[in-house]
Amino acid sequence: MSELTQLSKLQGEDAARLGLQIVARRVETMSHTLPAVLAKEGVDALVLDTYLPYAEFVPMRLGMPYIHVSNALPFDYSGDTPLCLYGWPHETTSAALMRNREGLARFTGFLAEINAGTRMHAQKLGLNVDWADPGSTISKLAWLTQIPREFDFEDSNWPSQFHYTGPFHDGTGRADVDFPWDQLTGEPIVYASMGTLANGRTEIFRTIVSALANQKSVQLVLVIGDQINQEQIGPVPSNAIIVKQAPQLELLKRSSVCITHAGLNTVLEALTQGVPQVAIPVTHDQPGVAARIANKKTGVVTSLDKLTASHLSELVSEVLEDSTYRSNARRIQEATARTNGLSRAADLIEKSLWQR
Repeated sequence: MSELTQLSKLQGEDAARLGLQIVARRVETMSHTLPAVLAKEGVDALVLDTYLPYAEFVPMRLGMPYIHVSNALPFDYSGDTPLCLYGWPHETTSAALMRNREGLARFTGFLAEINAGTRMHAQKLGLNVDWADPGSTISKLAWLTQIPREFDFEDSNWPSQFHYTGPFHDGTGRADVDFPWDQLTGEPIVYASMGTLANGRTEIFRTIVSALANQKSVQLVLVIGDQINQEQIGPVPSNAIIVKQAPQLELLKRSSVCITHAGLNTVLEALTQGVPQVAIPVTHDQPGVAARIANKKTGVVTSLDKLTASHLSELVSEVLEDSTYRSNARRIQEATARTNGLSRAADLIEKSLWQR
């Protein structure tokens, strides 16, 4: 079984740990090979994803400027809000802040364990790193996130170089994906996808199909990915279309509800179309994204241990029938429509490098 296949079947901290182990090996390889590549290509600065922890050691070693971008939900290393690996609500009580900091300490511990090889390499190079603070090497020039400010927790205590840009997708540059458009009936669409990493759990897809099978007034479009086959799910109800891949953005433009693993890209694409969500977080930053869905009331959230067909059916009906969720999703849609996240990110990167 490949690591990605294994990862697709895990949840919670087990999946997060394996994901970080995969990333740590990649970063360790980069620390040895990337300097020569940068020199050969004449690179003057780097833009790095914060989900490659300590990849910044390369530009630090070379004295090269670097900027961080969080393609997934950014890690709040201050402890003021819950780390995105946890689905805790944002609260400001002393007990909640202590809980946040305990979660941060737990994460710091296994991050240190997983990145032991990279740490040894950094120490040999004489890099000055505060290992107790995983945010100590975040770029001081700029740190960008594609979440809209309107979707984040209030009172988030981000550093001064942190910037909200808005979603990084603009609908262009996507590969064409065949889809049976002629099978759409005109009924309200419930679009469902568990993303590309957490999509190996057959029982989740079976539950989604069972939950929507008796809702004849809607049509389910279910995307199952490459880890499982449709035959494993069972009979396809008459009101369902099941495919391995789909033109997600085009379908969301036509959808009434999005059932999602709470992956940030899917949720942001739903929000930019004003589509409310039913979130089933599995791992990585998904609990943190789901916590923001609940906080902003752009949809409802459940968990894998509570997931049954009847419960999911009730949640879908709630989101369809209560206009509050769609209104809140549309409020964020209107906010994101005022700016192009990719253009704003590019402008901030250019400005940060010129002003350093």
